[in-house]
Amino acid sequence: MIKPDIFFADLGISSFHLDEPSRGFSFRFDSPLDMRISSEIKLKAKDLVMNFTERELAEIIEKYGEDKLARKIAKEIVKQRKIKEISTTKELAEIIERVYKREGIFPKIHPATRTFQALRIYINREIENLGELLEKIPEFSKSGTRVGIISFHSLEDRLVKTKFREWEKEGFGKIITRKPVVPSEEEIILNPRSRSAKFRAFVFL
Repeated sequence: MIKPDIFFADLGISSFHLDEPSRGFSFRFDSPLDMRISSEIKLKAKDLVMNFTERELAEIIEKYGEDKLARKIAKEIVKQRKIKEISTTKELAEIIERVYKREGIFPKIHPATRTFQALRIYINREIENLGELLEKIPEFSKSGTRVGIISFHSLEDRLVKTKFREWEKEGFGKIITRKPVVPSEEEIILNPRSRSAKFRAFVFL
């Protein structure tokens, strides 16, 4: 079996996906609640929002969005869906905004950002897929194989950092980036979506 010299993964969602209203990823557009990266995925964001229990919603928002108001957001979603079907990104974003305003919290980012992130990650199994990739890489690596991964939120970065440390501890190789490489101020100005990017690298020996 031929083993590659490099594994490189950019874990970011395509801008074409984010900017396509019909995909339902963004609250910038009033579009159907979908958020599926692939049409082969059966579960849509609307299905999750309308059918999951309050506890399930809270756990998803708290785990994948790391939002401190997760339980209150979940409670409000369940309350509002009894009144009217929540079927668009704008409707969901407005519900979350009301929760933040009621709590007197006005974050720098849009209040719905973390919840939308959480739903997207859950629906597309992003963390599970990354975990599976990291488990397989050593099997297909050789001495000199380098691994580079760009992540865009703390859950991904934490998983990559932990796995790299495990590989080093087990004697597979060494970590190249002791601290993640992050974009410069100039790059962030040119490409605002790069602001949360973190690059980590590892080399097998």
